[in-house]
Amino acid sequence: MYTYRAHVKNFNQQFNQSEGIHTFQRIHGCEWDDETGKVTAFNQFGYDGEDFIALDPETMTWVAAKPQALITKRKWDNEITYLEIKKIFNTETCPKRLKKYLQYIQKFHQRDVQPSVFLLQKTPSSPVSCHATGFYPKEAVMFWRKDGEKLHEEVEYMEILPNHDGTFQRSVDLKLSSVSPEEWSRYECVFQLPGVVEDIAIVLDTSVIRTNWVPPAEFPTGVVAGVVVVVLLLLLASIMGYFIWKSI
Repeated sequence: MYTYRAHVKNFNQQFNQSEGIHTFQRIHGCEWDDETGKVTAFNQFGYDGEDFIALDPETMTWVAAKPQALITKRKWDNEITYLEIKKIFNTETCPKRLKKYLQYIQKFHQRDVQPSVFLLQKTPSSPVSCHATGFYPKEAVMFWRKDGEKLHEEVEYMEILPNHDGTFQRSVDLKLSSVSPEEWSRYECVFQLPGVVEDIAIVLDTSVIRTNWVPPAEFPTGVVAGVVVVVLLLLLASIMGYFIWKSI
């Protein structure tokens, strides 16, 4: 951070700037062609949104993009120790890191991650949502079926959404308007992942449905009655206070 501040101060002097807000940018790294094995490194600096100076990885000398950068070029070309360290980074450190990160990404994309699948329902009259989360890859198949046959009606497919960890989630809703309670066991939600032989299937059953809905008869009536009594007492106290105030 302090080094960058010093750079900005020097650039201000080279551009004859005394005040104002200025930006300093740097981008460095390398590109690797996995077919030819060629590595191309880059180390570039920008000032106020424009190219300022860049390092030529072949000659290991700085190339000024503007006349004002010539002072910086002459100074940085003489920093032999930095150039030697940068050369090692360009030819060894950066390619090694790049190849390692590519291996991590390839392993991640080659994995098959089975999800958590469960049934959700807001109220007894709402559709039953079959929700799967944490699966990978994205190309998963999810559907409702009855007696082993895939349903095409009374079913709504939700969009596949990404999770923060790189996996995905999706929901498929089954409308219950044409499903009688006696037929529930004939329905099941199925999740299929490419490359995985075994499917995940959940039979439509009230015992496995997750919901926050509470029947009205199960509300804590004692608590409600207590709240009503407190409100009535406060109202009565207010009325009595009003008449006492009027009589004074």
